[in-house]
Amino acid sequence: MPAEPIKVGLISLGCAKNLVDSEIMVGHLHKAGMVMTPDPELADVLIVNTCSFIDESKEESIEAIMEVNRDRGMSRRRQGQKLIVAGCMSQRFSKSLPGIMPEVDAFIGLDQIVKVVPIINELLARDKKSEVPENFVTSNPTYIPDYDTPRFRLTPAHFAYVKIAEGCNHPCTFCIIPRIRGRHRSRTTESVVQEARDLVNSGAKELNLISQDTTYFGMDHWEQKAGPRQPVDSSRGESLSTLLRELQKIKGEFWIRLLYTHPAHWSDELIQTIAECDKVARYIDIPLQHISANMLQRMQRETSEEYIRTLIKKIRTGIPDITLRTTFIVGFPGETEEDFATLLDFIRDTKFERLGVFRYSQEEDSRAAKMDNQIPEKIKKQRLKAAMTLQKEMADVIEARFIGRGMKVLVETPGVARSEADAPEVDGKVFVPENLPVGEFARVTIRQTRGYDLVGN
Repeated sequence: MPAEPIKVGLISLGCAKNLVDSEIMVGHLHKAGMVMTPDPELADVLIVNTCSFIDESKEESIEAIMEVNRDRGMSRRRQGQKLIVAGCMSQRFSKSLPGIMPEVDAFIGLDQIVKVVPIINELLARDKKSEVPENFVTSNPTYIPDYDTPRFRLTPAHFAYVKIAEGCNHPCTFCIIPRIRGRHRSRTTESVVQEARDLVNSGAKELNLISQDTTYFGMDHWEQKAGPRQPVDSSRGESLSTLLRELQKIKGEFWIRLLYTHPAHWSDELIQTIAECDKVARYIDIPLQHISANMLQRMQRETSEEYIRTLIKKIRTGIPDITLRTTFIVGFPGETEEDFATLLDFIRDTKFERLGVFRYSQEEDSRAAKMDNQIPEKIKKQRLKAAMTLQKEMADVIEARFIGRGMKVLVETPGVARSEADAPEVDGKVFVPENLPVGEFARVTIRQTRGYDLVGN
């Protein structure tokens, strides 16, 4: 009789970029004939794909690893089960984790997601566990997926994430992502368009473009010739504008959604491109982090208060009915009451359609962690509550404007949809009649609001 296929379980934590990494691992496992199982009791190998962007994500990752190991120890059936820890936490703490977590069988980094099959085979070939976990992590990641990379989507059939680039070149003092994921490296336009075409042909109604900075797409291919801080100009080569115009040509009815855009690389050309491409959702995710000149300088955000205010006006003027999502950090080292008041005034005046606020997380190895004037947690929590209370007031006014209006929605599950103004998993919902077909577009009329959500029929 043929040998039973190897069974693998997966826990994927963190952001959409991490989810794509998980999908690539699963794609390679399927290609090798391995079988995914949702039941940990049946798995020969369990993989935890971790996140470590901020303290909360690190804690979630550690708890998941400890829980897997605890359950493994309590089950006689799982005594020989192998535990692999992958993703950002493995990459970030590659030197220290093997000594801290001897219960783990292997650590793999971001470049090893495509080598997961031989790593699993190697672990299972051993008769017993090594005293020290295997460490397959290599420094300075360089991997980037292509259109034909084996991948098994873990999202519903009607939407997908498309990773157009990897890594980051920005010097933000609060962030350790460049140290984890390496320098920015873009895919080619041809590669992204081919993947997008395949997804649309398979039934996807929404393509969410993601990377650490989607507005930097293609610029790494010609940045040296253009020189730093030069205006984005597609005549120099590939850019997000040229990519969007190529995606616009793909036949079919679908949304293209822009996530994770950095304000420093927006251009008049990009605004015009979005306005002229009707398949690009009238939705922009543009994390600003702060508006106070003092904070922007300490965060090293490469933008000024005047630049940001001008950019917001340009975007709203150039792209009618645009929805702006942003995020801010409160409690950053040195944030004064005046800085925070400036931020609240900006939120009140700008009236962002979608907004999130994070308490500053003092990440080791980041420059901000060593700054003076660290803010007490009590003040961070107070400022977070004040900012979100204000945003709730803004949201109530904004959502009320939709009452009586017709709206195109994408049905997610029976009775629940999303509008063009709502990204998956982070924004609100539109409650609709349960008989509307899942995974399809529909037209509804908004009748009432329900918190951050809408109700339509």
